[in-house]
Amino acid sequence: MATTPAPPQAPPKPTWDPREPVRPWLRPTIRIRLTLLYGGMFLIAGILLLSIIYLLAAQAMHVGNELPFRIVKGEVTSEACTFPVGADADRFNAAMNACVNEQRQHALDDLLRRSLFALLGLSIIAFAFGYAMAGRVLSPLGRITRTARQVAGSDLTRRIELDGPDDELKELADTFDDMLDRLERAFTAQQRFVANASHELRTPLAINRTLLEVHLSDPGAPVELQQLGKTLLATNERSEQLVEGLLLLARSDNEIVERKPVDLAEVASRAIDQTRAEAEAKGVEIRGERAPAVVQGNGVLLERIALNLVQNAVRYNLAEDGWVEVITQVQHGQAVLVVSNTGPVVPAYEIDNLFEPFRRLRQDRTGSDKGVGLGLSIARSVARAHGGRIIAEPREGGGLVMRVTLPT
Repeated sequence: MATTPAPPQAPPKPTWDPREPVRPWLRPTIRIRLTLLYGGMFLIAGILLLSIIYLLAAQAMHVGNELPFRIVKGEVTSEACTFPVGADADRFNAAMNACVNEQRQHALDDLLRRSLFALLGLSIIAFAFGYAMAGRVLSPLGRITRTARQVAGSDLTRRIELDGPDDELKELADTFDDMLDRLERAFTAQQRFVANASHELRTPLAINRTLLEVHLSDPGAPVELQQLGKTLLATNERSEQLVEGLLLLARSDNEIVERKPVDLAEVASRAIDQTRAEAEAKGVEIRGERAPAVVQGNGVLLERIALNLVQNAVRYNLAEDGWVEVITQVQHGQAVLVVSNTGPVVPAYEIDNLFEPFRRLRQDRTGSDKGVGLGLSIARSVARAHGGRIIAEPREGGGLVMRVTLPT
């Protein structure tokens, strides 16, 4: 009986953020580990060599052995040792032997001290040399890492183009470049297809809308035809919104090149003005304080973020006594747009699905009149293109809290 293969597991998420600065001294990098490895090996080898030299020197000097001679008579003077005066030959030779052994011990201690200082200096040189050599050997990996970080920031045009010998690192860099080429072609083809399809669909939809509006403007048209025309016009308008959303989604996936100062407070106010009539019709109160929060970006795309969030907050709200709170402020050097609303309880496990295209909560169908299912996907793409992010959190009692964070 054949067994069903297990589904492939999702790749692990990266443990680093491309926007965070690199802090090599706070983590065990390969360079630090190689430096410690080679430096530690040199240190151990130096200690063993020093121990062997010390033992051989001590053995050669015969520390603790008797003198190879005896003084029978005569007088011996020394500035380093003190000899007994008027003592017999045995006591005098014993004192002589102790003096010589002491001098030999001093010589060995001096040898050990000088050797330790030499070992310390050589260890510092060895660690510094090992660190420099490890950095030189691992420099191609540094280029690969920097390119990967730039690619993670939606810049698929970057390449490593590593020069040097045809070794394992160059093979890795060339393989990474080939992968980037395929990824860039795939993303470019996808965006070109979406953009071309959106443009091609605009023309017939515009023609349909014009024809329907002309027929609806005829006062002599039957009531059934008027009703059918309004239904078709609403369907056509929904299709136009879908096409515009796809086009904007394809365009917002790229990083913003031309940036201008944009105040999130002004952007949020314009979005509220466009949504106020719908909010009043649904009985939803819009409130909140909007402090100046200037960012560098595209004003039209940023206004689309605010408009999508406010529209969703108004449409997915309570039938009575609902409210939407829109706040802009600057926190920790970043501009923040927060849109909170009352509404149905949203399970935490469905939060991630809200940002997927054409995905909604379980109680909302694709054919609902609340949108085409691209609003939050577009908001996330625009936020990423500006180097920011958007986070959704369930609000206690029902509703959502949408927080957009953008660099100033």
